[in-house]
Amino acid sequence: MASTTTTCTALINSLQPSSLQKLSRPKWTVTNLSLPTSPSRVLFANGCRLKTSLIRVSSSQSFPTVPVTVKDYEFLDGSTEVELRLQLGGRNITNSRDIFVDANGSSLIIKVQHSGSFVTLMETNQLFDKIKPAETIWYIDEDQLVINLKKQDPDLKWPDIVESWESLTVGSMQLLKGTSIYIVGDSTEINQKVAQELAVGLGYTPLTTKELLEAFAKQSVDSWLLAEGSESVVEAESAILESLSSHVRAVIGTLGGQHGAAGRAHKWRHLYAGFTIWLSQTDATDEDSAKEEARSHIQDGRVAYSNADVVVKLQGWDVDHVKTVAQACLSALKQLVLSDKKLPGKKSLYIRLGCRGDWPNIKPPGWDPSAGDDASPGGFQ
Repeated sequence: MASTTTTCTALINSLQPSSLQKLSRPKWTVTNLSLPTSPSRVLFANGCRLKTSLIRVSSSQSFPTVPVTVKDYEFLDGSTEVELRLQLGGRNITNSRDIFVDANGSSLIIKVQHSGSFVTLMETNQLFDKIKPAETIWYIDEDQLVINLKKQDPDLKWPDIVESWESLTVGSMQLLKGTSIYIVGDSTEINQKVAQELAVGLGYTPLTTKELLEAFAKQSVDSWLLAEGSESVVEAESAILESLSSHVRAVIGTLGGQHGAAGRAHKWRHLYAGFTIWLSQTDATDEDSAKEEARSHIQDGRVAYSNADVVVKLQGWDVDHVKTVAQACLSALKQLVLSDKKLPGKKSLYIRLGCRGDWPNIKPPGWDPSAGDDASPGGFQ
């Protein structure tokens, strides 16, 4: 699943499956991350169109490039526009040619002339959301440069001018509306670490099915697998996921691999109750290869994780970069919900109707999943 809007930053697409696949498969958001030592490559993709953006980050940086401190600017969110005020710091600005402002979709560059050359005051390739570049206005108010940016989406509240871990954790609250998040993938450890980071950032409850299973069985999952086999563990985790499906404001890290319920396509009934994020490790070395890998997954449908709403591609893993991965997850989720703001409501409806497995084409009340697909194509949109 994923965003279906066009963005000038790092986002969306639709992989244009057949019409039948469009009915049966969710939209996707794909993120590709290179970790840990080389600059990280982050790619968002989703469903119908394909648009990519390369964002380079070192271990000490967040996604946007903003070479100013918080004290250097003031930010105000209005109903239809945002206002940015930067201190000119006593620079001798004599005319408009001493200032350069380039606003383009989701990027912003601000420079002022100093000693015969331009100095960058702010540069980011990831504004919190899209703007209307043609309606950008700037002026000087005493010792401040004031820039008004018109929002593409006037309903979205911007916590800050740039998309960062801090702004995403605050901004996601208005979008997710309490919907829980499930982290799936082949590595139980990675699922747990990212789930914990997301939960702390969002103020959600962190849960892991591994810990819940071990508390119930009073033995480790590894011992359980040796004693009773993977099918027993899968069934037990499925029961836990069922009990968690009615919970809100939780981030759940699931078991990885084929001994986890998320690794079985027929066990996704209760995972659909929340937003699912697949942390997918890949050998792809560039974004095109990652996108091709994503296309293959969604088209053949053989990997159960391809049911996920969001995919984050990881080139390697380093626990020191868990926040980078968590930030990529939130950025992708933001674009997913902005592409269809009814999604949190649909998740809530899906839960109220009993998590019957009819996601994303929810059938009317009274539909019996054991009777097979409803003959009528209708359902809740």
